Amino acid sequence: MRQIAVVNMKGGVGKTTTAVHVAAGLARRGSRVLLVDADPQGNAGHALGIRSETTIRELMLGQAAADDVIVRGVREHLDVIPATPAAFALESQLAGAPQRETILARRLKTVTADRYDIVVVDSSPAMNLLTYNALLFASEVIIPVGMDGMAILGARQTLAGIHEIRDLWPDRPLDLLAVLPVAVNSTNATRAAFEAMDADPELRDRLYRRGIRQCIDVTYALTQRQTIWDYAPRSRAAEDFDAFVRFVAGDTSRTEAHTDTRDDASVEKTGPVV
Repeated sequence: MRQIAVVNMKGGVGKTTTAVHVAAGLARRGSRVLLVDADPQGNAGHALGIRSETTIRELMLGQAAADDVIVRGVREHLDVIPATPAAFALESQLAGAPQRETILARRLKTVTADRYDIVVVDSSPAMNLLTYNALLFASEVIIPVGMDGMAILGARQTLAGIHEIRDLWPDRPLDLLAVLPVAVNSTNATRAAFEAMDADPELRDRLYRRGIRQCIDVTYALTQRQTIWDYAPRSRAAEDFDAFVRFVAGDTSRTEAHTDTRDDASVEKTGPVV
C-alpha cells in the first residue's frame, strides 16, 4: 500500500486541490483510495461535499475507531476521513500523549493495509502535530508550489521538516515524490519561480516541470463540490491533473516528467490561483 502526504508550509498553494485530485484521479483509474483530511480547516471534505459527525479529531483522541470515521463511497473507489475546525484543539488535547507524532499511523494500521491500495493525506500549512502525523504515516511526499517566492520558501521549509523527520526517525522511509508547480502561466512571475526552483538542487531533482496550468475552472469546480473531471473534463486543468496522476501511478518516468513539451501559447496568462 502506498502512503502519500501532500504538504507545503505555505498556505494557498493548491495543496488541498492537489490532494483531492490525486486521490480522485487514482480512484478513477480503479485504485482503492482513502483520502485523509489532516487539515483542521476541513477543505478536502468540503470540496467533496462531505459532512460527518465523526472526524479525524475523534480518531486521534481514540474516541472512535477508524472504521467509524471513514466516509465510504464518496466517489467510486474513494473513501474519505474528514476534518473540522475542532481538530485545531488536538495540539493541546494530546500534549501529554505518548508517541503522539505517530498516533495517525497506529490508528490507521488496522484498516488500511488490506482495504486500500493508496492513502493520500492532505495536511495543514504548518509543521504542527497533525502535519508530523501525516509525514510519519506517509512514505512519499508531494509538495505543491505556487508561482511566488513565499510558496518556494514554504517548499524549502517543508524539505527541512522532512530532513528532521528522517534524522529523528531513520527507520521510516520518506521519499520526495514530486515538487508540483501549480497556477503555472506565461508571466514573469512563473519564469522567476521556475528559475528559483532550478537553482535549488533538491527542488530541481524532483520538479514535475509540466506543472498544473492556471485554470479558473478549478475554482468553479470546487465551489460546486466537484472535481475538475466532473465539472470541466476537457479543461486544461483536467488534462494537467490527468497527466500528473499518470505520473504518480508510475505510468510516466521521472525523465518525462522533467520535460514540458507544451508551448507558451498553451499556458493561460490569467486566472485565480489553483
